[in-house]
Amino acid sequence: MTLSESALGADWIGACRDAVAGLHTVLAEAPASRERVVETGTRGEGGDHTLVIDRDAERAVFAQLDALHSAGHRFTAVSEERGEVDYGGGAVRVVIDPIDGSLNAKRLMGHYALSIAVADGPTMADVAFGFVHDFGSGEEWSATRGGGAWLDGVRLDPALPERRGRDGKLELLGVEQADPQWIAASLDGLTTSARRLRVVGAIAVSLCQVAAARLDGMVTLRRCRAVDAAAGQLIVREAGGFVAFPGVGDPLAAPLDVAPHAPVVAARTAATLAQLAGIPRA
Repeated sequence: MTLSESALGADWIGACRDAVAGLHTVLAEAPASRERVVETGTRGEGGDHTLVIDRDAERAVFAQLDALHSAGHRFTAVSEERGEVDYGGGAVRVVIDPIDGSLNAKRLMGHYALSIAVADGPTMADVAFGFVHDFGSGEEWSATRGGGAWLDGVRLDPALPERRGRDGKLELLGVEQADPQWIAASLDGLTTSARRLRVVGAIAVSLCQVAAARLDGMVTLRRCRAVDAAAGQLIVREAGGFVAFPGVGDPLAAPLDVAPHAPVVAARTAATLAQLAGIPRA
């Protein structure tokens, strides 16, 4: 067995669940909004101001990575706050957002989630395992490449359809990175595509809603980072949906690093994916 195969074969679902338990402790120690808005005074590698709960949540996740490395597994971690962290090299990359939806978390609004993806190469197409735990709903989403997608232990039906109204528009479209100026720049495309919009406030969670056909599709209005989308995009694809990162060549060629390279688009059908990918963006 190669080093890469060894790392892919680690107990990632167990490590993720242990990280969730650690994050529950972090969040319980900062139960009020006034505690969750406290910043460390630094910026993470992703460019955002780092909250104390972001830092502590990341420590809880990295404790599990430390344990896996001590057990002999080698990989490179890619995290929103720390950037790339070498755990012995090899082809395997672990892409982490300790709290996707930090704004929701600090304002005590659902949804916000732990997102972890494990890949055997450098792009979205190489993701082999994805895990999202939504702390707002308490739901656990996961997927393995070629093995389907799961919600709280129940396999998601890949035949779940999208819904459209009599006017042909999608019944419910998720929108992320919903700055009013960016919405204004995309308004014509959004208007012709959907009857209703929903802003969840967490890219990983929105992708999972498409996987379960709760949303008929989702778009980000700006380029997103791999840490936000790597796990969720695999969950969508393994649940029978379609995902693309427009502007990077192949639909799944977006790199697994901390820089924002492309928007992410997800849908239940290939035709809808193409329609949503064509929405103009600022």
